[in-house]
Amino acid sequence: MNVPASWYLILAAVLFGIGLFGLLTRRSALTMFMCLELLLNAVNLTFVTFARTLSDIGGQVNVFFVMVVAAAEVTVGLGIVVTIFRNRSSTSVDGLTELQG
Repeated sequence: MNVPASWYLILAAVLFGIGLFGLLTRRSALTMFMCLELLLNAVNLTFVTFARTLSDIGGQVNVFFVMVVAAAEVTVGLGIVVTIFRNRSSTSVDGLTELQG
């Protein structure tokens, strides 16, 4: 059974919309990081869909680099969140003004 590429693109758009909605409405830093990962995975699905449709490996190469950047973002971001949680006992981003330069 061959699934059309439009279904994958619709799924990617729905995932992107859910991630964007969560990123804009949630105040917990951990939830915001999860929504950001959802956004990146939606973009990855789009890259892979177009790579499969066009029979080009460039999409998979882009996905690899996006995954590397996402892993680095999670590592640094979770380190910052753990430090903030130790100092403030909360992961809410509303009161984080001490990160301003």
